[in-house]
Amino acid sequence: MNARLFILTLSAIIILSAALLPDSEARRTHATPEQKQRLRQAQKVFVDALALTEKGRTDPARLRELVSRRLREVGFLVVEDRAQQHDVEMKVKCEERKTWTGTTAEGGDADHLDAPSRLWKGPACVLTYALDGRNLGWRKEVRTAFSDAIQAAQSAGADAGNAGAYALDHLLERLTQYDFPVLLAAEWGQPGRLMTLLDHPKTPKIRKLFILATLSAMEAEAALPQLTKLMRDKDLGREAVEALTGVGENSIPLLTNLFQSSTQPAIQAAAAKALGDVAGSSGNPTAIPPLLAYLKHILPTFKTSADINFAVLTEVVWSLGKLRDEESIEPVRELNEKVWLINDRSKEMAALREAANWTYKQLDLDGHVS
Repeated sequence: MNARLFILTLSAIIILSAALLPDSEARRTHATPEQKQRLRQAQKVFVDALALTEKGRTDPARLRELVSRRLREVGFLVVEDRAQQHDVEMKVKCEERKTWTGTTAEGGDADHLDAPSRLWKGPACVLTYALDGRNLGWRKEVRTAFSDAIQAAQSAGADAGNAGAYALDHLLERLTQYDFPVLLAAEWGQPGRLMTLLDHPKTPKIRKLFILATLSAMEAEAALPQLTKLMRDKDLGREAVEALTGVGENSIPLLTNLFQSSTQPAIQAAAAKALGDVAGSSGNPTAIPPLLAYLKHILPTFKTSADINFAVLTEVVWSLGKLRDEESIEPVRELNEKVWLINDRSKEMAALREAANWTYKQLDLDGHVS
């Protein structure tokens, strides 16, 4: 991978990661139960593409072909004619110089890196979709690395008089990297398409990682069998464990077994964190005993930093703080005292001390309140 491609890929990962943050419900158009059901069953998509330069409209054929091809990657059927029956209309508008349309009802650049930016005036593509002609508030935007197409074309030795074509070429490249098909499958509540991609041998690892994170954000319980399978993949095991957080409390038995049986600290730590997140959000107390048992077991054994598995213990302590069970008070108090008696100024010890101190305060506060 050359340096330029690496930078582009890294930029894409950052934007894609931001896209997983929950949408601001106060700024999204709420779909009705009927509309949500129709989106879950959507198969056929009509692509409406528009390409604009400072000289006016230009042929959107390449843009339409690219978007259609990428939608087919996740199994959607693309309709070529608006008059043909279709379930959803996908709209893509790419401009050499983005037209400011004012603030939007569904949010802006303050919410997500890939949301439409009110401040950006350079080349950009805005992606939306409509159901029965109604925009449901999903809007994503990709932008070039440069804000002035003429200057960028001149610097690259390209024809500055055809800066619009130069900008559109770069926007097409960005749309090739930006995984909007995965985001749409998640938006429409279709995890099955994502699991099919996960299982495909030609799906790149970087895309699998993004899909795993997307499934977690979807809280897709249907993904549990696939995530269980992926945990055996040495390259994706940790990400699969983290994705189980989104499955909900049904994943607690699997996470508990993984936490107790895994010999890989990274996997065990991820399982401990996931147990705390799942149990903390669901109120299911069954995650507490294995975490507490681990803490009680290691307390008598460590006298120096060499006796501590920092990655695992720190996550266990954080999770116990989230679960706030009174049986954890004494073991956490003992731990909080011990970690300060060990002469260690490492970052790992500092992180463990912070976790122990915070957790003890959470537990002790509960004791005072009761």
